[in-house]
Amino acid sequence: MTRAPHRLNPKRHVSSFWRIIGLCVIGLHSLNASADTTEAVAGADSSLSRRTGIFASVKTNLLSDALAVPQIAAEFYLTRDFSIEADWMYAWWGRDLGSWMWRIYGGNVTARRWFGRAASAKPLTGHHAGVYVGAFTYDFVFDRKGHMGGLPSGSLWDRCMVNVGVEYGYSLPIARRLNLDFSIGIGYVGGMVERYKVDDDIYIWQSTVRKHWFGPTRAAVSLVWLLGPRNFNLRKKGGEA
Repeated sequence: MTRAPHRLNPKRHVSSFWRIIGLCVIGLHSLNASADTTEAVAGADSSLSRRTGIFASVKTNLLSDALAVPQIAAEFYLTRDFSIEADWMYAWWGRDLGSWMWRIYGGNVTARRWFGRAASAKPLTGHHAGVYVGAFTYDFVFDRKGHMGGLPSGSLWDRCMVNVGVEYGYSLPIARRLNLDFSIGIGYVGGMVERYKVDDDIYIWQSTVRKHWFGPTRAAVSLVWLLGPRNFNLRKKGGEA
């Protein structure tokens, strides 16, 4: 019998996570406060001017949030209908040597190409397609049976699960500064998985296998907060955004 080592320090990771989130919120609030002072001028500009300046967004995947895995992402428009996004998820529920645990963290980087009439009118709106790559690790225990994604020792490749794929989505305006983005991705997820059980207050190793999965690897319904002086949705007749 072998005690499965746990590689994560919850207090250190939780404090670092919320420190980063706090700094992001302060910076983004400052950016939008500056943006609000120029919205009136931007609204009178031509459609061409609506595609110049800073276009960015902060979003959260409501599906991930519903599974008690908080997630946050930041996206920046580059040029010629291309954008780059980085996201991070983090959950740390349950206690060590307990009958259940729900722990996962990791992130992705996504490169997107926007297209269609809505995307031509304003960046970060309408149809988009892209490619993504990411890494994550997890530690789930149910009924004292555990599954750990990634090994606590060994090479960097073995210490995490990796995922790569392609995605398609659509970002729909729902308010002046809010969009609802729907997306789905198909690709590959793989890495080492360690199975163990919790018995008499020890972790007992069961097996270690390398897993491979090809198919749907991500799905998102994201609430998007638009940032930037000209990055807002114009109101249509009747008061709709």
